[in-house]
Amino acid sequence: MAEFELCSLNRQCLNRRIPDKETLEREADAWQRDRKVKGTKVDWRFTTADARIKLNHLYPVVEI
Repeated sequence: MAEFELCSLNRQCLNRRIPDKETLEREADAWQRDRKVKGTKVDWRFTTADARIKLNHLYPVVEI
């Protein structure tokens, strides 16, 4: 999820030259507030069942 957020931040906010640290902080803070106000969420399309197939080595079978 962090990768998605960083990618969005880069595309929507950091895709231009920013002159100084203070401007960067203001822009990033404004971007974050806007996302929170809008209630932006991640649309997961990779289900647990898909993960168990594709990432089988990370989901060991537990026998009882």
